[in-house]
Order: sequence, then C-alpha cells, then structure tokens
Amino acid sequence: MNSIKVGLLGIGTVGGGTFQVLRRNQEDIRGRAGRGIEITMVADLDVERARSIVGDACTVVSDARQVIANPDIDIVVELIGGYGVARSLVLEAIAAGKHVVTANKALLAVHGSEIFAAAREKGVMVAFEAAVAGGIPIIKALREGLTANRIEWIAGIINGTTNFILSEMRGKGLDFATVLKEAQRLGYAEADPTFDIEGVDAAHKATIMSAIAFGIPVQFDRAHVEGITQLQAADIKYAEQLGYRIKLLGIARRRQDVGGIELRVHPTLIPANRLIANVEGAMNAVLVQADAVGTTLYYGKGAGAEPTASAVIADLVDITRLATADPDHRVPHLAFQPEAMNNTPILPMDQVQTAFYLRLRVADQAGVLSRITTILAEHQISIDAVLQRESAEGESQTDLIILTHDTQEGRMTRALQQMQALETVLAPIVALRKEELA
Repeated sequence: MNSIKVGLLGIGTVGGGTFQVLRRNQEDIRGRAGRGIEITMVADLDVERARSIVGDACTVVSDARQVIANPDIDIVVELIGGYGVARSLVLEAIAAGKHVVTANKALLAVHGSEIFAAAREKGVMVAFEAAVAGGIPIIKALREGLTANRIEWIAGIINGTTNFILSEMRGKGLDFATVLKEAQRLGYAEADPTFDIEGVDAAHKATIMSAIAFGIPVQFDRAHVEGITQLQAADIKYAEQLGYRIKLLGIARRRQDVGGIELRVHPTLIPANRLIANVEGAMNAVLVQADAVGTTLYYGKGAGAEPTASAVIADLVDITRLATADPDHRVPHLAFQPEAMNNTPILPMDQVQTAFYLRLRVADQAGVLSRITTILAEHQISIDAVLQRESAEGESQTDLIILTHDTQEGRMTRALQQMQALETVLAPIVALRKEELA
C-alpha cells in the first residue's frame, strides 16, 4: 500500500521535532498505521534553514499554498500558529480535500466551529491532539477513552510557563518579576510572555476541552481569563501555611443546578495533598471527573519539540487508519455528533460557585475581625478558617487571611466592595479562588 504523503506548513521547533521523530520511528509507526507516513513537502519562509533540517528528504518551498495545491499531498500539518494566515491556509486545505493536523490551540478556540463545519461538509478530518497539553493524549481521552461517561468537570495545569513560575515562587520565595526573568533566561518563557502569564494560552486550551467534554461549541470569547501577574509571594506563603498550593488552573464545570457551564482560567488554591497540586516545573496535568470512571489524571510534558511531535504524529496515524472510512463513522471532531451538540450557555462569573482565599491588610485594633465576619455573614458566606499574621508594614497593621466555604461569586463581589470601604482595611483586598477538587 502506498505511503500517506504529508505536507508540513512551518518547520520550527515542533515541525523539526515531527520530522525527526517520524523518521526515527518510521518502522513502528508503519506497523501501527498499516502503511508508511512520509513528509514529502515542507513550506517555510526560511527556506535555507528548512533545508538544513530535512536535507534532500523532501521538497522545500517558501509558499504554503504550493503544498496545498499539490495533488499528491494527503494531509496538511499546520504548525504556523496564530489566527490570521493559519486560518486561511487551513480552510484552503480543507477546500482542496486535504485532511488537516494542527497544533494551533488559538485558531481552534476562536475559529474552531467554522473549521469543523467546513471539514464536515468536505468529508475530511481535522485532528488537533497537539493543541492541548503537548504530548499528553488528553483530546483522545476526552473524545474516545471517556466516551461512556458524563463528564462533570475538568481542571488542568495546561501552561508550563506559568507552572514553572509558580513552582519557583513557592520553592524559593521569590516575587513574580524575578522568576519571570529567570524563566525567560532558561527558555521557558517567550520574550513577550503575555499569552502565557495573562492566562490566554490556558484559556484557549480550556475552551477546546470544554467543547469536547460537554458537547458545546467552542466559545473562547465567553471564557473568564485571569493570569498570574498580580500574584504575590506573600499569598503563596500563606496558602502553604494553610495546606494549599496555588496553581493557574483552566476549569470547565457542568452546573446542572443552573443549567450552564463554568469556563474559567485563574490562579487557584488547591489542597497540597492533591496529586495535581504537586505537579511542578514546566509539566502539565489535567484532572477529569466523570460519573462512571470517577477521577482520572493525565500528566506529562505540555510543550517541547518531541513531546508535541508525539501528538502530531498520533494524529497522522489516526487519519491514516481512518482515511478510507465513511466520514459519518469517524470520531466526531468534538466527540459529539453535530446534531447532538447543544447550546448550554457559559455562565457569567457572578454565577460561578467556588470557595475563596481572602487576605486583608487591616488596622490592628479591636472589632475589626468582627465587622468583617459580619459582612460575610450578611452575604451568606460562611468561613472555613481564619489566620492572622503580623504585617511587614509594622505593629499597627496585621494580615488577616480568611478561607471561605463555597459561595456564589456575585455574593463575594458585593461583600468585597463593602469590606474594602471600611476605614480599617488599609490596602486592596487580595481575593483568590479555592477548589478542593474532591
């Protein structure tokens, strides 16, 4: 049987890794796929650098549309990134009858519905395992491995840059700015790290997972996104003293009580004895709660040349196995058949149900704690624990740390406004969400 011919759009870190792993493990891949898979054409603006990677093994061009127009190419692998030209090229490849593999989480989170609809109409596949959590096969698990289950929630450490920064802040007691510079020096953070540290990258991934888990359209514009730039070393220290660790989590949760989906990314306190709380450095992990299997955890490298290449090649193998199958009998792009997709709304943040960590810099005088607890009680917010520590600002001030039980976010927002207005509250209140993940 003839080999499947692949055209690669972009041969940077992931593209180079894909080429190397595919060549190195060709025999095993052929045995699993049932036929050979060859990269026969590469498009990259830096033609000379591309040739230095692939040698004489395939044709190198500067124009990606030459790859799409080549009738011998069966699968187009898009590794360019971004929303603009990548969207055009993917839609053009689909229109040309090519199957597509992409690692572009931003593209799918924003334009996924359009892309998947075009692919269904043309009868081709769009595979995207590498778009979420690098080498961890979480898309496969959600789409296929857990297909018998009703998924209740997903919580993931899905950005290695932020997890490295938070691990270093906790382990070394350093502030955010210092650790960010170190992350950039070590290559964990980009020169412009905005998408990572502001939570956007994690929100792209959480959006894709929520669509697969709950059978809803991809809706990145409805996700709540907070990064870690405002996180202070003091709160990481206090969280540790209370038995918690702070991670940037992407959370998607089904809420049957209000008929909606929570979709949010933000720093979150997690009990230190949870496995996911102990994921350190640049590693990724995704925790899934489902009704039949219970809790499952998926852990591994979320980025890098060969881990991401592993996911790209897994998609190539899947397409190779299914290329001749009836399109109606392939695994749907978002797990659910198109007619079974639903319009369950993404909930606004004031309807989110979660617990909170609060840190208040207050005047060290009688009656302060009583007034604060009264405000919380008036908003039907119950307290789980209270910790008081002497402030570094002097003896006349103290840090008051409060953990609450689950409450509606809207109630907490109103309570925070009242507490902040007190004369005895001397600085902006720090409020972080807390998840038990039980």
